[in-house]
Amino acid sequence: MIFLDALGKRIRELRNDRGIAQEDFAHARGLNRSYMGSVERGERNVSAINLKKMADALGVSVNSLFNQIK
Repeated sequence: MIFLDALGKRIRELRNDRGIAQEDFAHARGLNRSYMGSVERGERNVSAINLKKMADALGVSVNSLFNQIK
């Protein structure tokens, strides 16, 4: 689960850097806030489609979500 933890942390950092509340972020992408919270905590394996939605909302490429994950 280390990978999912790191991915969730990266998404949360980018969202917070942009000053977007978790609930607003989730709803703008058609996602549930509790789902978004579980993604950010590394508890969910995210689908490619949802990763694309999140990356688009953050103004980054899907690739950049993985850049700092080792």
